Amino acid sequence: MKRLLEGTPLRTGVVAAVALAGGLLTASPAAATAVGERTVASVSQAAGSAAARPGNGKILYDRVSGGQGTLKIKNGTSRDGVVTLVKGRTKAISIYVRARSSASVRDVRDGTYRVYFTTGSRFRTSKGRFSQSAVYQRFNDRLRFTTTATSRSVWTLTLNPIRGGNARTTSINPKDFPV
Repeated sequence: MKRLLEGTPLRTGVVAAVALAGGLLTASPAAATAVGERTVASVSQAAGSAAARPGNGKILYDRVSGGQGTLKIKNGTSRDGVVTLVKGRTKAISIYVRARSSASVRDVRDGTYRVYFTTGSRFRTSKGRFSQSAVYQRFNDRLRFTTTATSRSVWTLTLNPIRGGNARTTSINPKDFPV
């Protein structure tokens, strides 16, 4: 099974669909968000937890805010995950997505990004890695965020394989994961 990769360039009053090798792009009408707006889902942490893991939607690293692109992430796995966007050779953003949760970033700048993700348990914020059962992967397709006067990009990723999915991933060496 493959993961789902959906991109939606949103245009007022226009609906379109374009298939890419391994990825699916779809469009639907929506209003543009204000520059700098950020929406993240939140899940409360257990009270008294000695080594509290980051909250769902916690931005761990951010160098791309200020755009109008949106990245939506669905983690249907039983392990927490970290999704990292890389623009060129530069790490752009990392977001923590808890197991069986979703999170969004609504202010991604225009550009083309490679998407890396890791899942596991016992995340160490200081090292930017999971210390147990870590798996490191990247999506084969890149995400392109573009904004015009009438449209903006919205991408939805699923971290778990799903039936009918359209995105391929590749396992990577942990040393190649951008931290």
